Amino acid sequence: MSSGPDRTLSVAVIGCGAFGRNHARVYHELAKAGERVKIAGVVDVDRSRADSLAREFGCQAYSSAEELLSSGGVDAASIAVPTLDHAAVALQLMRAGVDVLIEKPLTSTLAEADELIDLAEREKRIAQVGHLERFNPAVQATLPLITKPMFFEVHRLSVFTPRSLDVDVVLDLMIHDLDAVLAFVKSPIKEIRAAGLPILSNKVDIANARVEFESGCIANFTASRVSTERVRKLRFFQPRQYISIDYGRQDVLVFSVGDGAGAPSPNPNIKISKPAIVPEEPLRAEIRAFLDAVRTRRDPPVGLKEGRRALAVALEILDQIAAHADKFGLPASG
Repeated sequence: MSSGPDRTLSVAVIGCGAFGRNHARVYHELAKAGERVKIAGVVDVDRSRADSLAREFGCQAYSSAEELLSSGGVDAASIAVPTLDHAAVALQLMRAGVDVLIEKPLTSTLAEADELIDLAEREKRIAQVGHLERFNPAVQATLPLITKPMFFEVHRLSVFTPRSLDVDVVLDLMIHDLDAVLAFVKSPIKEIRAAGLPILSNKVDIANARVEFESGCIANFTASRVSTERVRKLRFFQPRQYISIDYGRQDVLVFSVGDGAGAPSPNPNIKISKPAIVPEEPLRAEIRAFLDAVRTRRDPPVGLKEGRRALAVALEILDQIAAHADKFGLPASG
């Protein structure tokens, strides 16, 4: 493999579904824009799918990670295989000296997450988790505004697609918001209550969770992949402020009580302001951060321990959903 902070990184994408194609697209776009990166190959057990993606982005196709690794010269890789395979693929690549960007959720179980954490620390590998919304410009603009968040209302609704049906909606969609709120609140969790139902699949397709933190903050999460509309919004209150984030529009509105800069509102005691935001595709920002961490050997913005933290909360929510379903004799997810 090449060495030095200014080297051109050889990257691969493992998994050529919708997520994998987007990773390959961004790597390709970055290379065309002058970023020191090239796609060494794409991997999928469905060779025809790998061949198609390889033709699109001008690289080599492989049927397995073993085949890719035997070719040599891979510095880093995006892992976009089904969640059940995340741990096995990540372990294989890290043991071969490859840094990894693992799509969310990190793994299927906490034991698998712990195994990845132990290996990454032992082998000094860069390992980042693909919690995309952390790189949303609206979230980045909100971080400096955080004082003492006390109440969150979060909605993530999507129309039904056959994608990601290997996991429940909590691990598919809600985990984005769990990770963001955990980054905002920075307090241990005191209690979780949750309910959810399978609707169009044998997994939970719609879920609601109430999370209480030791700080006293309450966060309500609703996630659905059977909605008739697409909504991705996070709103929260803190002393003398209400802040609203629209992930899709990459937009933040800040409503402040009392004196201060901002436009007047219908209520003269409330001022409205909008932080300056530089629009950017979150996946592009995420991959740029990963490549920077690979080059500099600095900790990535969202490391394995943060991925594990979000996973632990998501799995507890699923346990609570199962307990709620059992209590009321509702169908459990498969």
